[in-house]
Amino acid sequence: MSIVLEAHGIRKQFPGVLANDDVSFDLKKGEIHVLLGENGAGKSTLMNVLYGLYKPDGGEIRVNGQAISMSSPRDAIEHGIGMVHQHFMLIPVFTVAENIMLGMESVRGLALDEKVVAERVRELSRDLGMELDPNAYVHDLSVGVQQRVEIVKALYRKAEILILDEPTAVLTPQEVEDLFKIMHDLTNRGVSIVFITHKLKEVLEVADRITVMRGGKVVGSTTPSEISEAELANLMVGREVSLTVDKAAAQPKETVLEVSNLRVLDNLGTVAVDDVSLTVQAGEILGIAGVQGNGQTELVRALTGLARVSGGSIRLDGQEVANASPRRITELGSAHIPEDRQKDGLVLPFPVMDNLVLNTYYLPPFSQGLVVHWDRALENANQRIEQFDIRTPSAMTHVGTLSGGNQQKVIVARELSRPIKLLIASQPTRGLDVGSIEYIHGQIIKRRDEGVAVLLVSTELDEVLQLSDRIAVMYRGKILAVVPAAEATKESIGLLMAGITEKKPA
Repeated sequence: MSIVLEAHGIRKQFPGVLANDDVSFDLKKGEIHVLLGENGAGKSTLMNVLYGLYKPDGGEIRVNGQAISMSSPRDAIEHGIGMVHQHFMLIPVFTVAENIMLGMESVRGLALDEKVVAERVRELSRDLGMELDPNAYVHDLSVGVQQRVEIVKALYRKAEILILDEPTAVLTPQEVEDLFKIMHDLTNRGVSIVFITHKLKEVLEVADRITVMRGGKVVGSTTPSEISEAELANLMVGREVSLTVDKAAAQPKETVLEVSNLRVLDNLGTVAVDDVSLTVQAGEILGIAGVQGNGQTELVRALTGLARVSGGSIRLDGQEVANASPRRITELGSAHIPEDRQKDGLVLPFPVMDNLVLNTYYLPPFSQGLVVHWDRALENANQRIEQFDIRTPSAMTHVGTLSGGNQQKVIVARELSRPIKLLIASQPTRGLDVGSIEYIHGQIIKRRDEGVAVLLVSTELDEVLQLSDRIAVMYRGKILAVVPAAEATKESIGLLMAGITEKKPA
């Protein structure tokens, strides 16, 4: 197979960080080349250089053997390179067709010719086996369908090289399988794909070749037939990594969280949490399994004071907190690792220091009356950065510039660095690499063993099975069953997640 894209000796420096250090990489026609590495390894930086979003400080880029200068995404598009970013670049209030033609508008006279574009989108998406409604508004589409819009948008621009940056981070298992099928269909048509990820099982399932990055450098290249999952993990992290959770039997004590007949409506006014009752005891982890969109998000938002409760009761350490403010729930000893770290967990333009005291800045030792002691906040930040291995140039670095894994560590450090009775962890390792997952799992188990009640919500079934002491399965807003983790299997929980109880649909 001929080489369609080459990077030679790419170097990219940011203040305090050498993100790419003499990196070389190539892509062959019709292959899926996986770029694997921890969060912050330099994968996305390299691809942003190849897509023209960053100008390299050194090195050379070649497309089909020809050296090119890449100064903007427009240059990349002109050379047949398309990119689907981890956080989609779509305008929610625009239609699918409007988003796809943005920057390449089709006009008739002085007006946009949306009819021609809509028909082209229909043909292209139907041809690729992922039919889209060109007139649908993006804000009405699921995450998986939005990703398809991004792929079609790149192919509409005649991309022959497709860069997918962490494409499975926000997808359900079913959507991941659909994406892999689409990827194989595209490579069969001659499209070449760079697939950026840190999920080892996906790498071995989908890759033709694998390049591993660590600390801004390429540390190895291989193929799935030549390497095991454990060896990949070790190469990626630079040390031996445990892929299983090591924990002793739980020692549950008193009930910390008691939910009775809870009813919560979603943003459209329909019932999302339907008569849910559950308890979580000190010293245990109750895992909630379920396909995304079955009420887990609304349940967590109600438990943390971010959504209104329309019926039922929530008692935290014996006190009623249904419809209480997030601050009151926090002050009663609840910690929250949110599903969407950027929307609900961090203030992205603020420094790491500020984000580490978002829910305690008004309390001693950080405040005295109206005076905030920023020197103490800075001292706290430096301690947490070291304790939780947050990789940042300094405590004053804007948290939005950190990798996803380090953003998550900021939240974990903030939530677990104060006395707590309840930890609500929603998708705590979504989008994280194997090293960060190992670390956060260890922190959750540590808090359980210290007597904290833990409510874990995850769409990663392996994570629920490994961490939980009991497992509750949500389906269409209801708890279908609660089973001891020791008695649960992937097959039995998977059936419940599909709404099948005793071989009958729920």
